[in-house]
Amino acid sequence: MSEEYAGRVKKLRCLKGIDYLTALSIVCEVGDFKRFGHAESFMSFLGLVPQERSSGEKRRQGGITKSGNTHIRKLLIESSWHYRYKSLPSKRLTERRRGQPSEIIAYADRAMRRLQGKYFHLLLKGKRPQVAVTAVARELAGFVWGLMVGQTV
Repeated sequence: MSEEYAGRVKKLRCLKGIDYLTALSIVCEVGDFKRFGHAESFMSFLGLVPQERSSGEKRRQGGITKSGNTHIRKLLIESSWHYRYKSLPSKRLTERRRGQPSEIIAYADRAMRRLQGKYFHLLLKGKRPQVAVTAVARELAGFVWGLMVGQTV
């Protein structure tokens, strides 16, 4: 793997649920993350934004649009299943993080806490697990974008 990809793949592997193949697929398919001005446009690129059927004063939102990069969307949804249970970073995840800057690890830990809490909160609201995981995948996409463009502060 070229040095161009290696650094970005190592950063993404700091996130729970994202290992080598998923990280490499994301990096290769997206290319330059800076072409997205903000996280919402990256989420839209993946098709992880809600549909909207609005007219006049009525605003109706539906499920996700699914009109984006299918491959990455599926990878992020699969990765999001890892956030179902509250836990500390595993030994494997800790090993993957070795050698990374402390701010990247702190960002990944913040993502883990937020996404685990989001999944649990949505279940308490009565959402189905599949719906909750999709919502977690949407936020995970935001964390991936932030990690890739250097918004880790």
